[in-house]
Amino acid sequence: MAASSLIISPRKLRSDLYCYSYQRDANTPLVISVLASLIERTMARNERIAKNCKWAFTRKDFRSRVFDCHETPDMTIQSYLERIFRYTKAGPSVYVVAYVYIDRFCQANPGFRINGRNVHRLLITTIMVASKYVEDMNYRNSYFARVGGLTTNELNNLELEFLFLMGFKLHVNVSVFESYCSHLEREVSIGGGYHIEKTLRCAEEIKSRQIEGRRYNQIARIML
Repeated sequence: MAASSLIISPRKLRSDLYCYSYQRDANTPLVISVLASLIERTMARNERIAKNCKWAFTRKDFRSRVFDCHETPDMTIQSYLERIFRYTKAGPSVYVVAYVYIDRFCQANPGFRINGRNVHRLLITTIMVASKYVEDMNYRNSYFARVGGLTTNELNNLELEFLFLMGFKLHVNVSVFESYCSHLEREVSIGGGYHIEKTLRCAEEIKSRQIEGRRYNQIARIML
């Protein structure tokens, strides 16, 4: 998906949330790019706070460290969310509910901060749980694990820890859902379009570099 082909507007976001059709719509729904932009800005803010106020992150809940990876995954948030969407076909509303869960999780665990080491595991876990809440039919945990780059046992443990750390507060009523939709729409309308386009461009540039790297390695192997 080229960044230039995506229409970025509150109306497009609302249309995707309520009228998206896999058969009719070829592009990835806008909510994924909006969510990626929001999360990347949150990570950047947390990184600035960590550099300027190291004491701010000293109170970390050891239980929430279950989401930490040993190494930072080499995939942008945009690309990771696109991968999840492509292989799970979770509807756009699932990503709104996942956003609600991420917000609740951070509020319930004030020592937790989203960063490059925990964001991928947090996303696949919240999207899987949100899909179970929203959708009538779902893939097994083992399938979500393969999509997210985890083992089934890892994702099972993440889901269980997430539920307990959330206090099993998974219900999202219509008014809450609408309020988060409105927040996402404001993100698009009030200067957020620039950040979304920037997120898309960065993801496309990284993909291009990775493709070129693979081509170079293939040529090198042929010449050896």
